[in-house]
Amino acid sequence: MEKIRLQKFMADAGLMSRRAAEAEIEAGSVSVNGHVAFVGMKIDPRADVVVYRGRRINYERRRHTYIMMNKPRGYLSSTSDDRGRKCVTDLLEGIDARVYPVGRLDMISEGMLLLTDDGELKNRLTHPSHTIGKVYRVKVGGSVSDEQLDILSSPLLIDGYKIKPVEVVIGSEDESGTVLKMTLFEGRNRQIRKMCEQAGLEVKRLSRVSIGNLKLDGLPVGKWRYLEDSEVEYLYKATKGD
Repeated sequence: MEKIRLQKFMADAGLMSRRAAEAEIEAGSVSVNGHVAFVGMKIDPRADVVVYRGRRINYERRRHTYIMMNKPRGYLSSTSDDRGRKCVTDLLEGIDARVYPVGRLDMISEGMLLLTDDGELKNRLTHPSHTIGKVYRVKVGGSVSDEQLDILSSPLLIDGYKIKPVEVVIGSEDESGTVLKMTLFEGRNRQIRKMCEQAGLEVKRLSRVSIGNLKLDGLPVGKWRYLEDSEVEYLYKATKGD
């Protein structure tokens, strides 16, 4: 069998992303045939004995699980919480795989959330070098002036980091407020809420409606579905690179 890089072998086994595997290898947590491994080494997955933290990793390029959820408000984008708060994985029934949220929506936000046990794809989707657009429907109080719109569209400084410009379009406006369509190409912590704060706008409701070409398409709040093979292929192509 053709030799592959050790970090790829660990990602294929579903342990973690390649970059996380590299960190574990550098930390001396991985051995190959009884010798401490090094980053970049290649192995024969069928013949070599790979041990991670005392446990042998068997070669099994298994089929991963990919899920799209319409996250409701009031749930953490996490698998557990030491304060006993509700987590998105509480909404999953009949799932044998241990899936993890890809990125996050804060507790009071809602909308599309992807979950998977594919460490490689998770890393691709969350790494700053990959620019797959995420679209949000943001309801703010009152009207939005041209000046406020310019602020939202500018490369603001958020937590000491200059963000990439965000595409902002006014969708509708009535007596209850204004709906904005915001397209982000990165995801800083609570970025939209902090942007609106700088523009003097109060966020009343925030929902992620799409990630790249993937859309909720009527998926009810609190429900989930498996991704189609074509959707997984699209996500890999959209984040091509390493």
